Amino acid sequence: MRTSITLSVLVLIWLAIGVAAAVQRGYFSTSEASCSSLGSTVVTIFVGPLNYMGVNPTVECPPIPEPSE
Repeated sequence: MRTSITLSVLVLIWLAIGVAAAVQRGYFSTSEASCSSLGSTVVTIFVGPLNYMGVNPTVECPPIPEPSE
């Protein structure tokens, strides 16, 4: 019982730090809603605290194929 409460508090703190990171980057200040901006916001909330720990995660997209002529 005590472990689940501690884990829940840690998850809430993690998400609060992630929301703070998203606010700091201005993701909530724009009125434009798109799949890309929503994705960036969600990723920042879940992974953003890693930046404060110095991990600096990056995502590299695979090369996009050129259209055929």
